[in-house]
Amino acid sequence: MVPVLAESEWYRAERDRTEVAAALVPIERVWVETIHTAALETSTAASGAPALVSLDGPPHRPAVAAEGVAQLTGRRMVHTGEDGETRGLRAVTEAHEGEDGMPWVRVVAEADWYAWAATGKAPATRALPVSELWLE
Repeated sequence: MVPVLAESEWYRAERDRTEVAAALVPIERVWVETIHTAALETSTAASGAPALVSLDGPPHRPAVAAEGVAQLTGRRMVHTGEDGETRGLRAVTEAHEGEDGMPWVRVVAEADWYAWAATGKAPATRALPVSELWLE
């Protein structure tokens, strides 16, 4: 058995420097999230519908470009800018027109996202071009 916390509880414990109760889950039912860079194997059924997945393990979910995606607020984002890749971001707005006429999204660090949810205190955000954002 291993202790498992909801993501929000982990961030709360880190923020408040406190201990939280964790559910004990059998080890064979726990998967660790990893970054996967191999090409996704896509298969479809004869009808053209996506193939069913196994419940023996979580399916691989590749990152999706944020351009043209609706309902970004709250979604986990990856920024791929000139300085490399930045993970652990959450979108706090939908795509909006920036001063340059291009679409932008305001984001915060995940720890700040969960602190905002817990305390109601709005965090400082930063605007990033949608063309450099991916949904995790």
